[in-house]
Amino acid sequence: MTTAAATAAAGARTARVERVTKETSIALSVNLDGSGHAKLATGVPFLDHMLDQVARHGMIDLEVAARGDLHIDGHHTVEDVGITLGQACKQALGDKSGLTRYGHAYVPLDEALSRVVIDFSGRPGLEMRVDFRSGMVGELDTQLVHEFFQGFVNHAGVTLHIDNLHGENAHHQCETIFKAFARALRMALEIDPRAAGVIPSTKGIL
Repeated sequence: MTTAAATAAAGARTARVERVTKETSIALSVNLDGSGHAKLATGVPFLDHMLDQVARHGMIDLEVAARGDLHIDGHHTVEDVGITLGQACKQALGDKSGLTRYGHAYVPLDEALSRVVIDFSGRPGLEMRVDFRSGMVGELDTQLVHEFFQGFVNHAGVTLHIDNLHGENAHHQCETIFKAFARALRMALEIDPRAAGVIPSTKGIL
């Protein structure tokens, strides 16, 4: 069961989503025009660390409280947090009028370098090319990074390309991916003052 409610106040780009299944219970709120504040409790410490990067470098306020079946593994929790973040972003954006729409970023961390490109196209699509050098970072299975972004993409309705161009340390690889995602997200979510009130598509709808 998922419930979502975008803030009704004029001009506010905020939303709160609650997702409850037999596997997870997640409450997530987002302010797309925030200051980078984060309050995170997913039960997966390294995921909290990555979400903190999204908030800080994306300049969004993000609160996540999640309880999941971590006694099995982290799969359902990580995936469902991605799903709820995607749902919240979609709710908060409304009809996307005035949106920049596209964003891209390169982010390095020591030997690692990642590139992320995003389009709030309304069409879900993920292309992720990352060869993680370790199966685990802390308590996070690196295979679940793909599941997180797949959940986000499917429910935000975005096209997302993620490429780790260099990297020998899995922590560095993962952190550059999430930071680049945050910076690309920040760019795409900006309101374009030259396109106020205009849907950024020749179709007239996104």
